[in-house]
Amino acid sequence: MRFANFSFLLSLLALAGCQTAYYGAMEQFGVHKRDILVDRVEDAKDAQEDAKEQFASAFDEFLAVSEVDLGELKTTYDKLQAAFDKSEQRANEVNERINSIRRVAKALFKEWKSELDQYTNQDLRAASETQLESTELLYDQLIGAMDRAASKMDPVLNAFRDQTLFLKHNLNAQAIAALNKTSLALQDEVNILIQQMEASIQEANAFIEKMRIGTADG
Repeated sequence: MRFANFSFLLSLLALAGCQTAYYGAMEQFGVHKRDILVDRVEDAKDAQEDAKEQFASAFDEFLAVSEVDLGELKTTYDKLQAAFDKSEQRANEVNERINSIRRVAKALFKEWKSELDQYTNQDLRAASETQLESTELLYDQLIGAMDRAASKMDPVLNAFRDQTLFLKHNLNAQAIAALNKTSLALQDEVNILIQQMEASIQEANAFIEKMRIGTADG
């Protein structure tokens, strides 16, 4: 019960933005910033997987508008609105996960650099500094891939929003024709988004694997 209450307290600290207190409390249980970083990368990877699937599914919904009977336009609009809302939610989750990675990485690297001066053995200090630089390089590659993928979400979301609004305001045959044309034009952007998401997911997998096998130990 005590641990459950403490876990709840940790969640509140994290939500409140008390990152220093949160990290300190986690360390009391042997969970260090490095471990938290790996966990958050996993969470971000999962969020990107979900977003990739949702954007692909939503795009299929928009493409299918061309086959809808006029009598089903209202129902179709409701489906597209739901698809857009869920896509926007997934995008927000991805962005928040990426931000959470940035926060813990900043704290980790700041701590690691400050602790280098505590070494008395210069060989060990040099080895740790090399590992720090290696980890920072891995992180830069990861966050770069995640940012590139995330940046591709907004143009697609904007297009989904435009199409949803247009159908809402024009429930007629002309609206179907217009949406079909814009959906087909969106194909390349959706494909690029999915490719960037897959590249980011691969970077995340590589980062997690290297951190866990100890190639970037500090």
